[in-house]
Amino acid sequence: MSPEPKTRVRAHLRAVRLAILVLAGALAVIGAVAIVTTITRPHRRTPVYDPPVLAGQQLWGACAGGFYARLGDTIVLTSTGHCTTEGATAYDPDGVTVRGVFGPAARDATCPYPGHECASSDINYLVVAEDRIPWGHLNVVDFGTAGYRVIPPDTQPLACGDIAVGDLVEIDGRNTYRSGTVSVKGQNLHEGDHMYFPCMIASSIRVGVGDSGGAVLVRGVPAGVSSRNFGGFHGFTPLAEGLAQLGLELCATPNCGLVPPTNGP
Repeated sequence: MSPEPKTRVRAHLRAVRLAILVLAGALAVIGAVAIVTTITRPHRRTPVYDPPVLAGQQLWGACAGGFYARLGDTIVLTSTGHCTTEGATAYDPDGVTVRGVFGPAARDATCPYPGHECASSDINYLVVAEDRIPWGHLNVVDFGTAGYRVIPPDTQPLACGDIAVGDLVEIDGRNTYRSGTVSVKGQNLHEGDHMYFPCMIASSIRVGVGDSGGAVLVRGVPAGVSSRNFGGFHGFTPLAEGLAQLGLELCATPNCGLVPPTNGP
């Protein structure tokens, strides 16, 4: 073989070795990033009950779960009327097990704003299937990596007037815990939004599809329903007014004042 082909072969081998080294370095960087991500990503440290607490967790489709409440002697879970319709059935991820059936959304009987519907809050509820009620934990909100939040006895849900700019806000829609502060509060009346709410609160939390209906805590107290996306930031309507309009009572004891059914004879 002449010197020239040998030179080309050596150059080719050097290029191959260099490519292998570059690839190995890239894989090492990717591996390091994956390790760091695994180490730094928050992990859940609380058990999942059976049946699970869905207050604060993903409920069904784009709907997140809010708070457990009573409608007479019936256990319900709040969510939002804009992500589903009355009569829709919610299923477990297996697509077979029924979680419950959605009831009506809060609505005023009349609305003074043409082209709009009026309501106290952007809230509806899921009538929870009897075998999916987490008895003993109905006063619990599951905030995933931020842990369970237990609602103390006699807790009253916050109304619009109880919430102030600068207050701490926490949500867990899409099973992702986030916190921020209240940034502004006012009425919701826009041509592009067919719903009118007398009170809409915006926070500094980033949101996306799937947060709707989720539990909102303000200063650690049940306070709202995740309702709107304002340029990527969280908007919620007050809980107290919504519960009152639907005739619901917030669960603030483990069994919400009811006697759980017995499995034996």
